Amino acid sequence: MSLQRVAIIGRPNVGKSTLFNRLCGKKLAIVEDIPGVTRDWKQAPAKLFDLRFELVDTAGLEGFESPEIKTQIIDQTARVIDESTVLLFLVDGRDGILSSDHTLAELVRRSQKPVIVLVNKCEKETNAFLEAAALGLGDHEPVGISALQGIGLEDVYPLLKEYLGKSRPSGKEDGDEGEPPLQMALIGRPNAGKSTLINRLFGENRVICGEQPGITRDAIRLDWSYNGRPIKLVDTAGVRKRAKVSDALEQLSVRDTLQAVRFAHVAVLVVDARMALDRQDVLLAQKVIEEGRCLVIAVNKWDLADKVSFDQIKDVLLTSLSEVKGVPVIPISAKTGQNMDKLMAAVFKMYDLWNSRISTGELNRWLEHATTRHPLPLSGAGRIRIKYATQIKTRPPTIALFVSKPQDLPASYLRYLMTSLREDFDLPGIPLRLWVRKGANPYADKAGKKSAPKKGKPS
Repeated sequence: MSLQRVAIIGRPNVGKSTLFNRLCGKKLAIVEDIPGVTRDWKQAPAKLFDLRFELVDTAGLEGFESPEIKTQIIDQTARVIDESTVLLFLVDGRDGILSSDHTLAELVRRSQKPVIVLVNKCEKETNAFLEAAALGLGDHEPVGISALQGIGLEDVYPLLKEYLGKSRPSGKEDGDEGEPPLQMALIGRPNAGKSTLINRLFGENRVICGEQPGITRDAIRLDWSYNGRPIKLVDTAGVRKRAKVSDALEQLSVRDTLQAVRFAHVAVLVVDARMALDRQDVLLAQKVIEEGRCLVIAVNKWDLADKVSFDQIKDVLLTSLSEVKGVPVIPISAKTGQNMDKLMAAVFKMYDLWNSRISTGELNRWLEHATTRHPLPLSGAGRIRIKYATQIKTRPPTIALFVSKPQDLPASYLRYLMTSLREDFDLPGIPLRLWVRKGANPYADKAGKKSAPKKGKPS
């Protein structure tokens, strides 16, 4: 069943992201005592007791150095308001009502949407309650809450239920969840064009973007579909060299980006075709492989570069990622839309290969062929033997090898097996795992027991 939308509206630093995290039950938005941390609106399923709804965290309308960014944020906030069932208008009970509260209240008032006014950071009535009531928003008295501690939300519940209960959403029946979404994260250095790529894929200005580096602060998770396939798209903050990451907010942004990589199915590394490849690009790519995620490299701004630049970038990346030969490198232009279809085709191909399962019979025939072609080394009095292979998981494909002397099996031979496995089963660019343990065929004893005659008393 599709969920009705509830939007949190308020000026910067009144606690919108804290309330968002509280109602979503997890830390999805960066919380910092600095105006303007939230720039793009975020959405996630949320609940308040038995109420289920889609919650949106919006940006405040001040604290931004660029008029262009502020204009985009105002447009996005107006759109969120228009598409929401009910608005939670948040004010600060300690600071009281400021001029920016009145400006935002006028935007909300024009929408004629149902509004619940919440006085945050205030567990008892103060003048802020009278000032909030004077805004003239909503049909009810302001409610005092503490988003940080969860105090007062029981008083919000009946008001929210009143609005969400008026019209039931249409959509899929309960229990019919459909195909789970592919988790796709866009990563890269600042100003590589990740947010522009998001907007191109969406076909609208969904996230704030511009020429100024570092506009995206935290990971923005978006529901999307491409050719009928559901996708959870994540736009992340750019990651600079560690030595340049100075302030606490940027450190939180980097942490958020690395977490997005860990939870992604496919990570698209966006690099600028006009710039020499940086060590940071390579480290990000290696991080994706280390986490066992699929990697696709998008060489953006291809329309402004030349083929020599693309070939140089491709050579450096593939040399640096020699352990996963075959990672797709796609030249694109997020601005013009060039090669968007090729990019998404590569994403789906890598995802499908990442979910590959190889039968035990095929694996052991491959193992016999690979060890015959390149015999195992000697160890002490005899040769090391790999007795059995079986796939124990997908995502990434993980193969267990049962070896007579696992401690003596050279890393170089494991690399040979990895390359052979990738080539023979057509898994280019996919991170693989070989799990080596001591032992014989774990199924041999079971098979022997099944075929052995039952013991009985002599006749």
